[in-house]
Amino acid sequence: MSYTAGIIGTGGIAGMGILGMHDAEDIGKKKVRASHAGGFDATDGIDLVAIADVDEEKLETFGTAWDIPDDRQYLGHEAMLAAEDLDVVSVATPSYLHHRHVVDAAESAADPDVIWCEKPIASRVTDAKEMIDVCEREGTELVVNHSFRFTEKLQRLHDLIHDGGILGDVHSVNAQFRMELLRNSTHLLDTLVYLLDARAERVAGYITGENEAAESLGAGREVDDAGGGGFVVMDDGTFTTVDCTIPRADSSMAFTFIGSEGKLYLNNDDGEWRYWRLDDGEHVEEPLPGIDDAWSWDDDYEQAFPNAVEHLVAMLDGEAENPSTGVDATRSLEIIVGFYVSHYANGQVSIPLDRPLQDVEITSW
Repeated sequence: MSYTAGIIGTGGIAGMGILGMHDAEDIGKKKVRASHAGGFDATDGIDLVAIADVDEEKLETFGTAWDIPDDRQYLGHEAMLAAEDLDVVSVATPSYLHHRHVVDAAESAADPDVIWCEKPIASRVTDAKEMIDVCEREGTELVVNHSFRFTEKLQRLHDLIHDGGILGDVHSVNAQFRMELLRNSTHLLDTLVYLLDARAERVAGYITGENEAAESLGAGREVDDAGGGGFVVMDDGTFTTVDCTIPRADSSMAFTFIGSEGKLYLNNDDGEWRYWRLDDGEHVEEPLPGIDDAWSWDDDYEQAFPNAVEHLVAMLDGEAENPSTGVDATRSLEIIVGFYVSHYANGQVSIPLDRPLQDVEITSW
């Protein structure tokens, strides 16, 4: 059986290049594999048949690049959702539009079985909760594209930590990544909650007020999203420090996990994953079983998109469960909002957020 897909939003992550990831002169002009369209193109059993955008020029450029017929290029998502019968709808628009586009898709005549929404899930927790509720009511699976979850190395590492017990009880984690908590470092925080299988319980945060992407990548839009960090106490007792204050040129995506049975160092930018087993009080370095080399942007990240679409097809076939739910994605959003509330209120914040704090909006792209 062959399934059909449509994409709302024809910008960078949809298939035309991303700030900071691709050559500036290619962005918006050439199609890229590490994208929603790239994932559909690389996967058997599903076809990208329709696209929608409010920008007619972007719509036509994308349609030409990805061979979408003129009559299935829609000016505005409402037109596509009214005219098409789709199995999957990708939401690849700026984060502040995710709420509207996911809800509209779930309630539309297109009647998708799966909505594949870009990260972060939303700009505020209230919106994320409504997206989850509407999709559940309409019988639609909401899959959030925290793409690291779709990489084989990270999946294997998750199993080693939880089934293999390589760390024992995790006591502390240090996590560090680039600036922009919502747009960028949501990957870091989702990886944290994924590998720990835990949810934040208490946070204290610091916000720099600086947006490195706006300055060095020419994003050209003033937003709340900024560098920051703080500490996070997870509901399993793990104490975590998060540093997302360092600009791109200086930073790496790195974690250090300390547990009762071992320690683990992951650096995805420098290509170094190392593990030490704790043996009679001494740390003894060993290879990670079943993992060759470190995670990389060039290989693992790019392959995450075809992997994700393969998983969507397996979900449609009834052979797989959702690996990146809206509930999962809200866990990283809660931490980010908690950092902001903590910074401006000069105090610690409990998770889950009290109802009024769920309405705090962090604007981003």
